[in-house]
Parts: sequence; structure tokens; C-alpha cells
Amino acid sequence: MKPFFFAQETPPPRGQDSALDPETSQGTEPTPAQETPQDPSREPVRGSRTQPGGLRYPASGGNTGFLQIHVVSIQNNFPISNAKVTITSTGREPRTLEELSTNSSGQTEEISLAAPPESISLNSEEATTVRPYAEYDLQIEAPGFQTLTINGTEILSGSTALQPVALTPIGEGQPPAEMVTIPDHTLYGTFPPKIAEPEIKPVSESGEIVLSRVVVPETIIVHDGVPTDRTAKNYYVPYRDYIKNVASSEIYSTWPEPTILANVLAIMSFTLNRVYTEFYRNQGYDFTITSSTAFDHKWIYGRNIFQSISLIVDEVFDNYLSRPEVRQPILTQYCDGKRVQCPNWMTQWGSCSLGEQGYSAIQILRHFYGDSIYINTAEQISGIPASWPGAELSIGDSGSKVQQIQEQLDAIATVYSAIPRVSPDGIFGPATQRSVSAFQSIFGLPQTGTIDFRTWYRISHIYVSVTRMAELYG
Repeated sequence: MKPFFFAQETPPPRGQDSALDPETSQGTEPTPAQETPQDPSREPVRGSRTQPGGLRYPASGGNTGFLQIHVVSIQNNFPISNAKVTITSTGREPRTLEELSTNSSGQTEEISLAAPPESISLNSEEATTVRPYAEYDLQIEAPGFQTLTINGTEILSGSTALQPVALTPIGEGQPPAEMVTIPDHTLYGTFPPKIAEPEIKPVSESGEIVLSRVVVPETIIVHDGVPTDRTAKNYYVPYRDYIKNVASSEIYSTWPEPTILANVLAIMSFTLNRVYTEFYRNQGYDFTITSSTAFDHKWIYGRNIFQSISLIVDEVFDNYLSRPEVRQPILTQYCDGKRVQCPNWMTQWGSCSLGEQGYSAIQILRHFYGDSIYINTAEQISGIPASWPGAELSIGDSGSKVQQIQEQLDAIATVYSAIPRVSPDGIFGPATQRSVSAFQSIFGLPQTGTIDFRTWYRISHIYVSVTRMAELYG
């Protein structure tokens, strides 16, 4: 139902993320946000989670969340049918709960799993002592592919979790990770607080990025560790997938929609500031951003995302936050507001409370960042075949934009056979509508049968992913 595509690593092969001391310089004199006692100078060891057998969550009492797994080949992003997915409980005595298989789109059915009450994830006092989500372990097997284990897929009551799986063909070398271990959520686990920086950066014209305008990049290069850790891996991650991963790691999908939107906008603006100012490249590094919470955001290779977050990101991924007379996206820093205090920044738990009080996303943002903050739109989106036409396409429409989307849908349908093939004649008729509806069903979008902003760019994203990889690997 809702696949998305996967981070591609850069050599050398994936290593363990060390617990290293973050350095605080890069030419500034930042100070960390104020926090209650914990060690702000160390990153958790890669993949660490609360030990099995510890406090998990109370009896579910009928509370459930939902999970769907999507399996593709890491070589070309093509779906893998008939993959076997075994879901087990965590703890000292794990037991098998479900055995599923994937369909022609590489997807399992959506299943329900026990989870803690949703109210825990909305209560900052309770959620820091009781894990507000359940964890499950997955084993994924498919003929001709190396088996992959994922530990710690997170399930929140009332939310749909989407778990990506990228399998490596046998004989094609080592996979990026033989086992994916999802660490504690940042609102529950212990992570270094953000080292404070000025929200507006000096910009030097290096020629790498067109700095006269804000451009949404096709990919983000994520350094999976602190900046100075040369053993940490770099991953090429599609921009939207990066934002969805970070948001799923740093806020809860059960929060009010305006709260999720406010946090997503802050994450995107921060990320686009790193892109626009070439912050790390100007220091001699070969990446865009890090996965360290002391410097940037928490990004986790192979983690699940949540559908409610994914839909919001797809709707607003070309937005960022601005101030009058400032060209660059604002470096919108934040903290949890419970264990870490950060005056003049947004607090995540505070944003949840305001959302529950009926505040809109922009009201939440202005509450924390001041009345001069406003939402802006990037002038360009990289890596797409054609830009959004500016209005929905539906039955009766015709022209070059219709033909472009028909061509893309038809190419996707050669890989995702559940999507009906469509003739690229430039006329939006019933056949095109059926193809659009099938695409929306597979990729977790509202099944309207019309081409709105989200659908246009999701089609473009999937089209580029499958055709580019097909060209590389035949």
C-alpha cells in the first residue's frame, strides 16, 4: 500500500557508529541547550535500545496500531513478491505473532498489533517513564536475496507504521546492514541535546549550489555520526524520505495534525538551511547533514515511518520558514521541552500541547520563534521530470501535462503490475483515472483518482526511482 524508496550508501561498507565526543566548533562558539542531568557529550552507541526484559508498556487493553511492510531489491528498487515476513515479539521470550507474504507490489497486508494506549504518547510526564509505543522484530526472507532482520519497529496505537525493507541479492556483496536495529525514539531515549547555533548563517558563493534561490534537493547526503567521525558511513537519501525518517524519529504520529505540520516545517527549514549555506561542505566535509542530535537531527537507517507524517511531508515538502529580508531558510532549532530546555526555540512537547488547544501550525511556530516567522515556498524542486501544473488534473483534462503523467504512470506500471497500463494520449479519461487510483492505493494516498500536488510529485519520485535504477542495472 505505501512503499517508499531507500537510502543508498557510499563506500566503504557499513561500520558501527562509535560513541564519540561531539566537537562544538566549526568556526562558531555554540553552547548546548540546557538540560536535566545526562551526558550531552556522547552519542549513544549505534543501534542501542533498552535491554530486553525491561519496562515495555502496560497491557494493551484493546489498543492497537497498524503495520505494513514493503520489500524491494536494493539493487533497483523493484518490488519483491512472495517474500516471507515473520513478526515476533520482543523481550526475553520472543514468540512468533504473524507470518506474512508480499504481493506483486512487494507489500504485505496491513495488520493490527498491540500497542500502549494512545494517551501515553500525548502526556509528556508519562511518556518519559513508560514507553508510549510497542516494539516488534521482523525477519524478511526471499528466494535469491540475503535475509534481513529488523529489530525494534515502532507501533503507536491508532497509527499506521510503514516499514521499508531493502534486500540485497545473493552474490551482490555485503548489504548495508545485516541487521537493522532501531534505537529508542528521541523523546523516550537519551540523546545529546542540540548545540546552539545562530539561526542565520554567513553564505559563501562556492558554486556547488545556486545560492540566489532556495532549491529543494533531490537527495541529502547523511553522515551517520558526528561530523568528525571518519569511520561513519555516508548515505544518499531522497529528500522527502529523509524528512519522513527524521520526523518519525523525533515526534509522535499520534500528535495533532497542526503540531506534526509545525514540526515538519521546522525540520525542513533546518535541513534546507544546511543545503543552502553548504554548512558542512564549506568546512571540507563531503556530506549535507549528520545523524547526530548534537549537531542536526536523528536519522536512522532502515527505520519505519508513519503514514500520518508521510502524508503531511508529501503535501508541504517544498515549504520552509523565512523571516523578512532574509534569503536563506531559517535554522529552526528545537528541543523536547521536558528534559531539555531551550529558550526562544520550539519545544516538541510544548507544540503538542498547543496543537491540542487548537493552535494552527503557523500559530505554534510564531509562539516559539516570534511573529516575524512565515512559511515560504522553494523556487525549484530538483530531480523531477516536470513541475506541478498548479491545478488538479482529472477526468476531461487534456494536454502535455496529462501526457507526461500518463507516460510516468505507464512506466511505473511495468514494475508495479497492480497498476493498469495507460496509453499516453494526453487525454484524462476513465483508464487514466483507474491507473491513478491504483497508484494512490499502493502508495498510501487518498484514492481520489485525480492528480493533486501530492500525487503528482509522488508519481514523479517513484518514476525517477524505478527508471533510473533500471537504467543502471538493466
